[in-house]
Amino acid sequence: MQPHGIHHLTAISARIQDNHRFYTDTLGLRLVKRSVNQDDVSAYHLFYADGAGSPGTDLTFFDFDVPPARPGVYVISRTALRIHGDASFAYWQERLAEHGVKAEAPTEVGGRRTLRFEDPEGQRLALVEDDGAGDAPTPWDDSPVPAEHQIRGLGPIRAAVPSAAPTEALLTHVFGIPFDREFEDDGHTVRAYRMGDGGAHAELQLEIRPDLPRARPGAGGVHHVALRVADGDYDAWAERLLRAGIPNSGPVDRFWFKSLYIRDGNNLLFELATDGPGFAVDEDPASLGETLVLPPFLEARREQIEANLKPL
Repeated sequence: MQPHGIHHLTAISARIQDNHRFYTDTLGLRLVKRSVNQDDVSAYHLFYADGAGSPGTDLTFFDFDVPPARPGVYVISRTALRIHGDASFAYWQERLAEHGVKAEAPTEVGGRRTLRFEDPEGQRLALVEDDGAGDAPTPWDDSPVPAEHQIRGLGPIRAAVPSAAPTEALLTHVFGIPFDREFEDDGHTVRAYRMGDGGAHAELQLEIRPDLPRARPGAGGVHHVALRVADGDYDAWAERLLRAGIPNSGPVDRFWFKSLYIRDGNNLLFELATDGPGFAVDEDPASLGETLVLPPFLEARREQIEANLKPL
């Protein structure tokens, strides 16, 4: 029993209108769920994904009015988004330039072609070659990006840490995710860990950076990464963590999926999340993300919650 891929990644924005424009208009992702942070209902929680809101394609943002993040260690440091083929890399180089987004020249990183850039708040992103492993994405018909060039999902996800050991202990001994390979990136060692049969959609990376200061969380930074677990294994995962004495959140029902949260010895926050029931459980698949959706336990507070949110 181990996670079989990346489920979603949640980051932080202090400029949610700019964030919405960039991820839908520039990157062509679909806003599949417009909701609020369930622990702080004054903040949006926006979910961008493929046309169906498929697990593994989901990049989400909390709307927090906080200062910019400061790069360093003990954080997720780079979020990769998958595309496929020479034509798509050429398309995205041209598209990013047309939208005023500075991007590095494509290069090979860890055996995969990679195009690095940042969003308007400094969120560190990369487009990487999709190797075809994992689930096929669902194109979004209304995307400004042609279907053949649309982002196909998340991964790999990289964290910067002073030492791999505290995170590796959780990944290998608790989650059952084995070490896969080691490579150099810009003179720094990166260790990669493979979920399931591997592939870009199922890889976590640790960049070993003892030279960097501790990062400061904030806008343009990442809050946590979630890993996919089978719906039928959710209770077994909760029991495994309990038996192992691993501090964790205990079962949390997010309504669209169920979660368990665990923080490792490098202060990285991991979530184990089920695929189901999915974003269509409370919306028509044709109109995902068009209106504010609240989980049932918040519905009675809708009027108050809506009054405190900015228009998108």
